[in-house]
Order: sequence, then structure tokens, then C-alpha cells
Amino acid sequence: MTNLPKYIAILGISFAATMTAPQSIEAQQNNATLGEISTHLKSVGTMSASFTQTDRRGQSLSGTLLLKRPGKIRFEYQKGVPLLIVADGSSLNMIDYEVNQVQRWPIKNSPLSALLDPNQDLSKYGKLQPTSNPNVVSVQVKDPKRPEFGMITMIFLRKAGAPGGLTLDSWVALDSQNNRTTIRLKNVKFNTAISDSSFRWTDPRPKKRR
Repeated sequence: MTNLPKYIAILGISFAATMTAPQSIEAQQNNATLGEISTHLKSVGTMSASFTQTDRRGQSLSGTLLLKRPGKIRFEYQKGVPLLIVADGSSLNMIDYEVNQVQRWPIKNSPLSALLDPNQDLSKYGKLQPTSNPNVVSVQVKDPKRPEFGMITMIFLRKAGAPGGLTLDSWVALDSQNNRTTIRLKNVKFNTAISDSSFRWTDPRPKKRR
């Protein structure tokens, strides 16, 4: 996502409009729910889970997920899948050990920044999505000025005892090429000790000779 300081002027305009035009009841409820999600995200220092990843063709892979905020996440796939995705605090890396290649993106250019950045301002980037179940909260996060960064729709379940009363159930990521990926979580655990070494990885590319 784009750095927030660039939006200071917009924040000022929005604040003035709010002061002169009272919000509707629906808008106030939406802000309250976005506030709940922000509280949850800021209460989560670490998270671990098992995951199932499904692409737009219906193909599925499973694995384990580790998250440590700010900026760190690791997707380790099932045995036999020579792929690893790791955000190490500054960049998001996709390591393909089958062909010894590494692709890298700045974290802020990925929709995953909504999960990894504790300072993400959901009131500016998030939009609640309607659900038929009051215990299910869905929020779509994207930067309207940077559509090339894609978007992510996160699904939360209300759960007593979870940070902020919510637990992340799943998310759907859509990139700028309309490639859709769905991640569903199970066995979610919050705020357990996770070492920074979990987000290191071995570079498979041949070292250049001097």
C-alpha cells in the first residue's frame, strides 16, 4: 500500500466533511466494525495456522503458515511442492527450488500488507462487505490509487477469547491480472513465540564467481 503521509490532505478533507455532515447510522456501524478489525490486527503479534490454498482453476495446495508482525510471513507448502513464500520484513519473496529462481516484491506493493502492517489504516483502505451471518465479518482492502497492487478480502469470525474478539478464517487475494487465490485457515493460534529465524530462507540461485 502507498505510504500514508501522501494522504494527509485527503485525511484533512475527510475530517472536515465528517464534522459538517453527521454520519449515517450505517456508516457509524461500519466504522465500528472496521475499528474492531483494526483492534484485532493490532492485538496480533504472531499467528500460526495450517492453510489450504486454492487458485482460480480450483487446484489446491496445503501447508503451514507463520506470521510475525510487522512484515513477516512464511508459507511452507506440503511435501513434494518445491515452493516457499517468505516475507522477511522488507520484501515478499517467492522461492522456486525446482528451477532455482527467486521473485521479489516490496511488501507494500502486495495486498498482504493489510495483514503484515500494524499501521494499516483500514478506515481509508477498507470497505466492509455484506454477509448473511452476523458472526462473520468481511472487509475488502485495496488502494484505489494503486490498482496494480491488487486487493485482498479478509473474512473474520467472531470468537470469544480471540484477540479483539475476532479470528481470521480466510482471505481472497486478487492481483492486477485478476488471478484469484483463496487461503483458508485451520488450527489458528495467536501470540505464541515465533523466532525471526523462521523467516530466513536459502537462496537457490548459483553464486556469481568473482
